[in-house]
Amino acid sequence: MEAYTDFAYVYDTFMDETPYDKWRDFIVETIEKYGISKPVKRLESLREPRPLEADTLKEERNLILDLGCGTGTLTELLAEKGYDMIGVDSSADMLELAMEKRDSMGHETLYLLQDMRELELYGTVGTVVSVCDSLNYILSEEELLQVFKLVENYLFPEGIFIFDFNTVYKYAEVIGDVTIAENREACSFIWENTYYPEEALNEYEVTVFVRDGQEELYRKFSETHYQRGYTEEQMRRLLASAGMQTELVLDADTLKAASGTSERIYIVARCVKDKNRELL
Repeated sequence: MEAYTDFAYVYDTFMDETPYDKWRDFIVETIEKYGISKPVKRLESLREPRPLEADTLKEERNLILDLGCGTGTLTELLAEKGYDMIGVDSSADMLELAMEKRDSMGHETLYLLQDMRELELYGTVGTVVSVCDSLNYILSEEELLQVFKLVENYLFPEGIFIFDFNTVYKYAEVIGDVTIAENREACSFIWENTYYPEEALNEYEVTVFVRDGQEELYRKFSETHYQRGYTEEQMRRLLASAGMQTELVLDADTLKAASGTSERIYIVARCVKDKNRELL
């Protein structure tokens, strides 16, 4: 079924303690250290001249794509830092909320309704980011490899791909077969996990109760989601098969070296394709 339909409208409520600022800071620092993208607004404020190269494609190095951007919170935080942003998500409901944030903040983020497995851009980007376990929604290695190939295809030469993922360890040992419930003033949810070890697949059914206006009545709806756990070794292998070079692997919670008990991992990979190679 399509994920994040009704749940999209309470997503930000239940994600209000998510460390988006921390994620933004990590991404900005990583781009500054490993990447090629620069904040366009910062360049303009310093009155640096735009490049005079005839090849305008070189300006695309400053574009950043947020893959699986959801309601656009991180996307707009990066736009606030001066980056030229594109957000892609497969949920029209999530993108509707993202565009409301964009408009309220006065940014110019381009949002595209696309499945990341069928990503289609008009040119290259200097950086691709994908956080909050978006890639765990890709349930097979074959489809994940296709995503990685598309990322590599649209990355500017020497551009970087920054992403996180939930590990097999997290699903198998931490949240698998666990029920989580949370009660808020205007809405509540029950999150029931079921883990299938042979497929490294986590099924979770989310049941939400939302107060209907000022009345003491609640509307109930449910969505079923599936995520697959991956290992660092799988990710390295698939990135290499897609033509990307792994530059950095970190435990996303500690920002230290990843281990067998890491629940979420950051990977930074680089596009190493020939600069003269045309897009597919």
